[in-house]
Amino acid sequence: MPRYTVHVRGEWLAVPCRDAQLTVGWLGREAVRRYMKNKPDNGGFASVDDVQFLVRRCKGLGLLDNEDPLEVALEDNEFVEVVIEGDAMSPDFIPSQPEGVYLYSKYREPDKYIALDGDSLTTEDLVNLGKGCYKIKLTPTAEKKVQKSREVIDRIIKEKTVVYGITTGFGKFARTVIPIDKLEELQFNLVRSHSSGVGKPLIPERCRMLLALRVNVLAKGYSGISLETLKQVIEIFNASCLSYVPEKGTVGASGDLAPLSHLALGLIGEGKMWSPKSGWADAKYVLEAHGLKPIVLKPKEGLALINGTQMITSLGCEAVERASAIARQADIVAALTLEVLKGTTKAFDTDIHAVRPHRGQIEVSFRFRSLLDSDHHPSEIAESHRFCDRVQDAYTLRCCPQSHYGLLIHVAGLRSQNPELSVLKLKAPGKPVSESKALCHPSSVDSLSTSAATEDHVSMGGWAARKALRVIEHVEQVLAIELLAACQGIEFLRPLRTTTPLEKVYDLVRSVVRPWIKDRFMAPDIEAAHRLLVEQKVWEVASPYIEKYRLEHIPESRPISPTAFSLESLNKKSTQIPESGDL
Repeated sequence: MPRYTVHVRGEWLAVPCRDAQLTVGWLGREAVRRYMKNKPDNGGFASVDDVQFLVRRCKGLGLLDNEDPLEVALEDNEFVEVVIEGDAMSPDFIPSQPEGVYLYSKYREPDKYIALDGDSLTTEDLVNLGKGCYKIKLTPTAEKKVQKSREVIDRIIKEKTVVYGITTGFGKFARTVIPIDKLEELQFNLVRSHSSGVGKPLIPERCRMLLALRVNVLAKGYSGISLETLKQVIEIFNASCLSYVPEKGTVGASGDLAPLSHLALGLIGEGKMWSPKSGWADAKYVLEAHGLKPIVLKPKEGLALINGTQMITSLGCEAVERASAIARQADIVAALTLEVLKGTTKAFDTDIHAVRPHRGQIEVSFRFRSLLDSDHHPSEIAESHRFCDRVQDAYTLRCCPQSHYGLLIHVAGLRSQNPELSVLKLKAPGKPVSESKALCHPSSVDSLSTSAATEDHVSMGGWAARKALRVIEHVEQVLAIELLAACQGIEFLRPLRTTTPLEKVYDLVRSVVRPWIKDRFMAPDIEAAHRLLVEQKVWEVASPYIEKYRLEHIPESRPISPTAFSLESLNKKSTQIPESGDL
């Protein structure tokens, strides 16, 4: 018998259908009838016939025709939403998608896997897992470690050994021994009681990263989780069933207890979950729709799921990847800005930067040369001011290799430096730059005491990670504005042409943003340029020229690898980031 899960005014209802020839309109009326039956006042309606409604899919929010038969319009176990006339304009209306429509059309179930062993996951891997590019599985070695770890827990229980968090309570109740028949209930209650976060839910990409990273830690084999339960968690991840995890709630004490508890809450079939198929719905319905069952926690498994710092680490990994991407592209944008401001390339001479053995400085100056070297890429703009009387450029241009992010601030000063560019009136950078100054205040100095003063100093790592991402987004936005300003500067210098790689960058921008002939609404143009940077399109266009130049100048350049960060050790030569296990 087909069954549908229907969202009506913030509630989810399971509606079976004995006859597939029944229509979408029947499904809507039946859902409203069941909704009214559950309400003391019938939901404010006199009868079902008085209710006017629309029915739409939760997946993509496409409207359905009330006359269509269900067997044609919907799949078995599909999620739909009944929107009662007038509700959508009400401030009390709770849609199935609280933050608008997620881009379902971009999600495709992956067919490739990443094998997790707890030791070799990189930041790039994690971000790609967040994007839904891969499913996950355990390595055979990881499976053996997990099994061996669980045997220790089973032996503790069998021998009735008193061990904190396994056979005792938590915190104040650490000395309270829990009866054997209450050990599972203890783990469920631990998850429920710590699910106390607030704020907007993590977007699907970040929740996938959080869940994947928790699986990676459990794969180390130190937590005591059973292989059966861990494989259930992996099945839930691979189905892209994602718990409702509020972004606020962790202070980084004993790990990210609140967000990880919300993560675990969905896994046990409680709270809310999201999937590309369902949108937001009750967790038990989302799991059932994917042929999955809620996890039944064994002794110690609740603690195993929530005790770690994966919220801090996953957001930090995203910050590392995005910062690396925007830093590379900042070199390209700055080179274009230097060109339209008629700056000199002499400040990027090889010998100057060889004096100081700073790899980053040397690499940035090399990229400038690869994009601006007149011997390789003749520039009519550079030639037009070859014999000008300017002695030197501003620090924000000539000192990019030494202190690259100084160049971001110069966008706000382009009215002062170049009268031609001032006609753009791009004043937006001031706000994100100023906000970023405040966001860079260290979170750790704003600690507070928690847990009845037993955790009297906390890291505030979750807030630090969220701030880092906001600052990086501001950097991306400021660079997008600088990119637009530089390309408009090219317009003022026509018919002169810049170097070949920078002309390619100009062409890329002009494929999404047309030149300014007169004032117009700029926000869509800024967002279009921002997307080019976020998707690394600017780097894709320019990097072939950079690498070709590198091959021709091998003695003077050694490339710096883009983030090859692993989640193990920041101090190792391989630049790996440490990943915490259970605390």
